[in-house]
Amino acid sequence: MTPSSLYRTVARAEAVTWTMLIIALILKYGVKIGDWPVSIAGFIHGFVFLTYATMAVLIGMNQRWRKGLIVGAAATAVVPFLTIPFDKWLERNGKLEGPWRTAATDHPDDRKWTDATMRWLVARPLLTTVLLFIVIVAIFATMLVIGPPGGEH
Repeated sequence: MTPSSLYRTVARAEAVTWTMLIIALILKYGVKIGDWPVSIAGFIHGFVFLTYATMAVLIGMNQRWRKGLIVGAAATAVVPFLTIPFDKWLERNGKLEGPWRTAATDHPDDRKWTDATMRWLVARPLLTTVLLFIVIVAIFATMLVIGPPGGEH
């Protein structure tokens, strides 16, 4: 899977989970069927939200985006459906072109520990998938312990 196809897949999944969450909120507050739709959709959306932010960082580093663009990419998940037009903008502007960078080049950034770590990770996709899954689950579990936004328990 290329950086472009991975980014597009996770950006679309994030938009789909926004749809699920919005429908769940309508069912909770409009139809008044209880909290369970929001609990389910919120759980799924939260996990995909964290996955999208993680992928934005990893892919942004691989593509050598400036830090502001990486932060902006992750932040698009906060606004419903913004990941889709942002993905199209990245594609139009050539920000997703190219393969995964698994070897060092003459580029000065390749000497940084962050780039060396990123290259090590993308050269080991299965291990990276497992490691990132563990990190995302740990963050997600911590957020569940802290509780939902707005202090509802």
